Formats: sequence, structure tokens, C-alpha cells
Amino acid sequence: MKVVITGANGQLGWELQRTEPSDISSYFLHSKELDICNTVAVRKTIGAINPQVIVNCAAYTAVDKAEQEKEMAFAVNSQGAANIAEVARHNGARLIQMSTDFVFNGKKSQPYLPEDIPNPICVYGASKLDGEKRVAAIHSAHTIILRTAWLYSSQGNNFVKTMLRLMRERDHLYIVSDQVGTPTWAHGLAETIWKFVEMPLNGIFHWTDSGVASWYDFAVAIQEEALQIGILENEIPITPIMTKEYHAPAKRPTFSVLDKTSTRKILGYISPHWRVCLREMLKDVKSEV
Repeated sequence: MKVVITGANGQLGWELQRTEPSDISSYFLHSKELDICNTVAVRKTIGAINPQVIVNCAAYTAVDKAEQEKEMAFAVNSQGAANIAEVARHNGARLIQMSTDFVFNGKKSQPYLPEDIPNPICVYGASKLDGEKRVAAIHSAHTIILRTAWLYSSQGNNFVKTMLRLMRERDHLYIVSDQVGTPTWAHGLAETIWKFVEMPLNGIFHWTDSGVASWYDFAVAIQEEALQIGILENEIPITPIMTKEYHAPAKRPTFSVLDKTSTRKILGYISPHWRVCLREMLKDVKSEV
């Protein structure tokens, strides 16, 4: 089976490369090798490979910058996704389109089901939802939309690596405590994506690690685990603050936990708790130092 992965230079793309099954022939396309906003390039590059499956990991993910770069966010997350769906339909390929918990407004008090009605409150979420809609309209019979949340890896830019850097540089951190979701190690998500590659499914699915946390809880756990394995030497105080004190340009959902029940039934397993996965990721960080 031939599989194309777009956005291969991102943290999820990197994890997909190191978890690639031996019986799959994969083509990892970095953003410099394929601009998914370029319709002609998408048709030519992916058409020449003629894969059975395309995994679209390419995305504009700068949540705050998207408020000022709306056109760019929609170009990548909506038009780019539509371009991928068009070539998938033309070549008879199945598509796995990655999406996000930010398509929801965060006002629900229970985990969001795949069938819940999205209502994003920031440009990034709106652009990802628009991508979902366009992909579904173009190639719904052979497309999986896979939503995830709070993604991190030992590669790329993410909350965990930012926290580790700030914990070395500063003597005190103030972290938002009234936004709740689920941290997700990209490694485990990648393994799940490879399982979906083998399954001729369509529809919307949710996948994250298990458990819930606020950003404050997550930061405290990062410091505790990093101190325990020797990545950090000194403990610093971490103080919880409210979102309104942070003054971020983009609004974020206050509660964006995703319900994974339907996905668990299909896959036949439950994802590990996020803290277990964090511990494993930090071991990766330590081994790379």
C-alpha cells in the first residue's frame, strides 16, 4: 500500500515517520516539497505517486497569529485541505484529514461527541472547521476526519518544549487554569493513524490520550516529571491564573475534551493516560540531549 503524508516536517509527520509499519510504502512530503495551497502542485505531485491513502497533516497551527493572518490560515486549513480532497477523489484514494478540538466553543460540560455541532470561537478553529466541511463535501464517502487536541512531541514547537525552556530561564511561571482539555502525545496519535490507514472507513472520529487537565495541571506535571528524570535541575513556583489575565489574541475553548468512545470501539483499545505518555515523551527528550 502506498501512503502520502503531507506536512511531514511537523511533529505529527515526524512521529508518523518513526512509527511507519514495515508493510507500507510511504511518501513523506514536507511543506517545502509540497505547498498544499498550490492546486497544480498538489495534482502533479500526489497524482504522480498515485497513493491508496493520503494523510493530510499539513496545517496552519499558530492560533494567536491566525487572528491577524486569517487569509493564510484559511488558505492552508481550508483551501489546502480542499485541494488534497480533490486529488484524493480524482485518484480514488482514501483521505485522513486531521482536525482539532478548537472547532468547538468550549461551553459544553461533557466531552464532545463527533456528532456534536461545532461552533469555533477563533480564526484557527473556524479555518479548520471550514476545511472539514469542504473535505466532506468533496470526498465524504472515502474520508476520515480525525480530531485531536493539545498535541506535543519531542520534535517541533509545542507546549511541553516551551515549558521546559521557560522553566530553565525563569524563576516563576503563571499558567492558565480555567481551560480544560487532554494533552496528546503525537507518537500515540501516529500509531492510531496507521491503524486507520488500514481501515476503509469514513466519517468523523476523535482521538486523544486519556484523562483531562488544565494547562496549569499540564505544566505542573511537566515540571514534576522532568525533575524526576533529570531534565530539569531546579523547581520553580507555578501559579494558576485565569484566561482573562493572560490577554491572548485568540479566544480558546474553556472545555474541549473529546469523547473517544466510538473510536475506541472500532480500534479495540483505550489510549494511555496523558501523564503516562508525557513521561515517555520526556524520555525521548532526555535521550536527544
